[in-house]
Formats: sequence, structure tokens, C-alpha cells
Amino acid sequence: MFKKILLIEDDKFLRELMNKKLLSLDFEVSTAADGEEGLEKIKAEKPEVVLLDLILPGINGFEVLERAKKDPTTANIPIIILSNLGQSEDIEKGLKLGAKDFLVKAHFTPQEIVNKLKSILG
Repeated sequence: MFKKILLIEDDKFLRELMNKKLLSLDFEVSTAADGEEGLEKIKAEKPEVVLLDLILPGINGFEVLERAKKDPTTANIPIIILSNLGQSEDIEKGLKLGAKDFLVKAHFTPQEIVNKLKSILG
């Protein structure tokens, strides 16, 4: 299978947990701990899917999403927001900016997140 996933998450524990889970399922995983690094990796690595946290040091997830979608070289990469922000305004904003889906961390187990990834990757 070997689908390439980029996980942009500043929480070290969550980043390692998701990384381990994805690797155990034969995904190729790259991680970034902040928005700048995440954007650079989206451009350099062209992952098949990006899992994006919104609350990040430096530039936030909305900014990362907006910039990635405006760049013709990365505009078609599906981005799934994975955040603790669950207000309808945040969800609406994320989807309007081009996110493929919006998952509230507290509502999904790592396995359910993987199932979402699989459905997006076909």
C-alpha cells in the first residue's frame, strides 16, 4: 500500500501515537511540529494526504491550509483537519478553505482516523 501521509501536529505525544499507528499499517509517515515546517514538507514531499492540526506554533493550521490550497503545485493534496477546535465556525472555515474533512480529536480514536484516511485514499 505505502501511502504517504504528512502529519502536522505540535503535540509530541499525539504526533508519536499517530505516527506509530500509521506506520504499523504500512503508511509512509512524515511529521512536522509547526506550520512553517508543515508547509515546507507539503511542497517538498507532496504527500498523498495531510493530517493538519489547527493550533500550531508560528503559522496556524488555517494559514497552512490556505497557503497549500493557493499553491497550484499542492492545491490537489487532500488535507484533513485534526483539531480540538470543534466550533461550527472553525469547521465551516476549515471546509471553506478547502479541507477534505474536519475531525475533532476528542471524538475519534486513532483507528477511526485511519479509517477516514483509507476512505479518502480509496
